[in-house]
Amino acid sequence: MGTLTINAALGLFAFGLSGLVHAAKLEDTAPYPKAENGFTRQVIHLAPQARENDFQVEILAGKTMKSDCNHPRLGGILEEKNLEGWGYPFYRLEKVIGPMSTLMACPQGSSKQDFVPVVGDGFLLRYNSKLPLVLYVPKDIEVRYRIWSASKKIEKAVQE
Repeated sequence: MGTLTINAALGLFAFGLSGLVHAAKLEDTAPYPKAENGFTRQVIHLAPQARENDFQVEILAGKTMKSDCNHPRLGGILEEKNLEGWGYPFYRLEKVIGPMSTLMACPQGSSKQDFVPVVGDGFLLRYNSKLPLVLYVPKDIEVRYRIWSASKKIEKAVQE
């Protein structure tokens, strides 16, 4: 087998492994319930990391709506639930309130469509690539996320 063929095979193998993270169906993991009426089930599959304790997932649930120079926010609590009989976590955003906003006078024409997030408790989650993050949110809510990582630099406290 030539070098080119080996490299091509290794490349296809690596590509196949990276695709497995997103290829697994939720039902193959556990019997997560379907979304109730008025809700959607959103799923996030995370890529494996060498030191997963150094990472967290920030859930950005919200709506795209008209906003201006003020800082609009929606309110809610992302609650962790347990998949009975499996012990796997899933998350539910039961109720979204708002929008709430600052009350600054904005210049004419500053209004635009923007993603307005839900703020509250429970939106920073442990990173675990072995299980999907399963979220149940109201139908009109979009789920986005970002990955946070710890700095390699560790500081020492000063005794006073």
